[in-house]
Amino acid sequence: MCRYLLPGITAFTEGGDFGPSWPEVKTMERVKPEPRELTRNERAAIRKLVTDMCANYDPEYGCLLLDCPCYMLNMWWTGAYCKYFQNAVLPLDPKLEATLTGRVAPEMDTCAICGKSFVRDGKRAYCSPACADAARRKRQREYMRIMRADC
Repeated sequence: MCRYLLPGITAFTEGGDFGPSWPEVKTMERVKPEPRELTRNERAAIRKLVTDMCANYDPEYGCLLLDCPCYMLNMWWTGAYCKYFQNAVLPLDPKLEATLTGRVAPEMDTCAICGKSFVRDGKRAYCSPACADAARRKRQREYMRIMRADC
């Protein structure tokens, strides 16, 4: 039998490390928040995300995967979410995701051009490339106005 499975792992010959033990795994699990009633704003945000961004939602047929009305539109309590909604649609609204899942909300900045809130990544100062272009045009316009006034 092979002495090494991978470099540094000696599972069969020397009782290698297979990761955390069972009690450590149990403590690593994320604690789910207590179920609570959704606020009116949270329900409206969920409805907007489902109707605008969910690829499996059709206004005429409802949920295309389940072939029934989308149950995310009629949610009144936190807890059970559609897996597709939770993994693909909910991350589009970080503030709502943090509220519903119990995670820490990321720092939100406000775009100076359009006023939308967004999660700042590194040195990014605007919410989208379109806003960054608008800010660059505005700075260039101001610069040229000053340069023409000096002549």
